[in-house]
Order: sequence, then structure tokens, then C-alpha cells
Amino acid sequence: MPTEREKMVSGELYDPCDPELTALRRAARLATEAFNRSSTDDLERRVSMLKGLFGSTGASVFVEPSFRCDYGFNIHVGDNFCANFDCVILDCAEVRIGKNCMIAPQVGIYTAFHPLDAASRISGKELAAPVSIGDNCWIGGHATINPGVTLGNGVVVASGAVVTGSFGDNVVLAGVPARVIRTLT
Repeated sequence: MPTEREKMVSGELYDPCDPELTALRRAARLATEAFNRSSTDDLERRVSMLKGLFGSTGASVFVEPSFRCDYGFNIHVGDNFCANFDCVILDCAEVRIGKNCMIAPQVGIYTAFHPLDAASRISGKELAAPVSIGDNCWIGGHATINPGVTLGNGVVVASGAVVTGSFGDNVVLAGVPARVIRTLT
């Protein structure tokens, strides 16, 4: 029988109150709490903390506090990754972000969601779907990337956009829900 963690990362209905998941979230909360209190002058320590929290990173990773996540180990970022203030990544499923990606302030990337059926939702069980963001992407301030979204390479997401579907390479997305407003060459 699969564990609740195995169910979570495989996209099955899972119990977030499971003791193992609760302990893993607590560890991530303590790690992000320490990161968010760390000194601006201690960049080397901050990078080390992120490399310890995330599942994998490229050589260059920069995140401005405050930063929040559910688990950390499901976050994988490529080289030259930068996230500005108040980024939230709910990583119940994998979040993969390519190299040379920039995330503006107050961006939310979410993998967790709740069943639409009220009885299932009331049970407290959750679902998760992975998010994938290609290389050379820029996510504008206050943008939201929803569960199950895949963005290709070179995608720009305008400030305030809510991305509910997947898009290919070299497009600019804007609006609620986000749609292609321009193709980049």
C-alpha cells in the first residue's frame, strides 16, 4: 500500500495530515524561517541553505526573503535562478524550473489543489499536479502558476496573470485566465 507521501507525489488523493507529511512540512517551515531571518550580508550561507532545502539547483541560485514552500525537496531549479521577494512555491508535487529563470515579487507557484466534489473536499484530502517551467522564462510580479501547468522555453508571464493551462515556447502570457498576447521571435 502506498504511503501518503507516495500518493501525494504521484497525483493521487492524499491525506496532508499524515504524520510523515506533517513532519516534512515542519522541517521545511523551520528551514525557510531560518532562511528568511538570515542576513543580506551572508549570501554564501543563504545559497547553502537553499541548496539544502531544494531537491536540486544549478550552481547559481538567488532567492530574496521572504520565501515559503511546503516541502522544498520537490523544487528543482536550473542554473542562474532568481526569485524576488515573497515568492511562494507549494511543492506537493514536483516543481521544475529551467536555467536562466527570473521570478518577480509575490509570485505563487502552486501544485496543491482540492477536489471539486464537496464531500471529497470536506474529507480533508488533497491532490497535487506538477508544474514545469522551461529555460529563459520570466514570471512577472503577482503572477500565479496553477497546478499541472507546463510552460515552454522563453515564456514571459505578465504581472498579475493567472496561468491555468500549459503553453509552448516563446510566448507572452497575460490576463485572467492567462492567454497568449504575443509571440516572441
